[in-house]
Amino acid sequence: MKYINLLMALCCGLIIACSSEKKEDESKNVIQNYPVVLPAVLDTVYTKEYVAEIQSVQNVEIRSKTKGVIEKIWVDEGKYVAAGQTIYSINNSALRLELAKAEAQIKTILAEDKTLEIELENTKKLVENKIVSKAEQAMVESKIAVNDAKIQEVRTDIEGIKLQMSYSQIKAPFGGILNRHLLKTGSLVEENTLLTSISNNTEVFAYFNVSEREYLDFITKKKTSDLEKVDLMLANGERYPFKGVIETIESEFDQETGNIAFRARFANPDKILRHGATGKIMVNQSAKGVTIIPQKATFEVQDKTYIYVVNAQDIVEQRAIVPIVRLDNTYIVDGVNPSDRIIYEGLQTIKVGEKVKVKTVNFR
Repeated sequence: MKYINLLMALCCGLIIACSSEKKEDESKNVIQNYPVVLPAVLDTVYTKEYVAEIQSVQNVEIRSKTKGVIEKIWVDEGKYVAAGQTIYSINNSALRLELAKAEAQIKTILAEDKTLEIELENTKKLVENKIVSKAEQAMVESKIAVNDAKIQEVRTDIEGIKLQMSYSQIKAPFGGILNRHLLKTGSLVEENTLLTSISNNTEVFAYFNVSEREYLDFITKKKTSDLEKVDLMLANGERYPFKGVIETIESEFDQETGNIAFRARFANPDKILRHGATGKIMVNQSAKGVTIIPQKATFEVQDKTYIYVVNAQDIVEQRAIVPIVRLDNTYIVDGVNPSDRIIYEGLQTIKVGEKVKVKTVNFR
């Protein structure tokens, strides 16, 4: 009896095992359903963003042109200074002594000159009376010529000293905002010492780099579109209230990056923008007949973007694509045909080579 019960138990186990294997095989053969989308081909307008560096239309370093001690700073850093306004006064006591010495020297020479002129007049009379020879007159005239040359030399020295003294008053080359004072009152400066810099921020330049492809698109479309006008997004995420104009392009591409620099000019009446700031240039661009797919249908592997496509035999294939522009929830892409059926959902569970059932849905 025991043997009969054991045999019946073994038979039941085998039947259950076979049934489970059969169900498992059947589950493997079930074809899964996935929603798919068809790429959209349309005309659109989108905004392209570029990192921009802001520079003042004028920004120069202010350096000392003479040696001395900073006596006074007339305008505080960060303040506006008018063109020609004094910023620094440098002590020029040594130059004043040189000037006084040169002026005293020229007075002495001028006195000698007068004495020689009197001597020349007397010598001429003596020559007329044949008391002395003409050689004596020539010697006096030669002394006067040498003296005149000395006068000219000292006068040149005086002009040079006065010019050096004028450098002790350092003035703004144009109206603008002063940067930080690198040296304070009482500091000793040498000739060509950097003191500060000044920026004219009435207008600013925004420099940004574009690829060769975008450059060619810009050149092609610039005569028939509004691409020259651009917006600026500030670092705090706010849009700058004034539009800029692309006015020039550099002459060469950067060989390392393959980019070329554009320059846009912006008005800056409120002096919000400062030299060295950053932002994003926003260029509105139109695109005709471009292919668009949802971002949701894409995935990335090692910095490359892929999609799953269902072929004519309803088999899943993986394909690499090139996103050209990212819009709100979509990509403008290369590498996709309008008839491609792209898996829209379930990307985490699908397998390449799997046979599937599909249902077309609208992603827009």
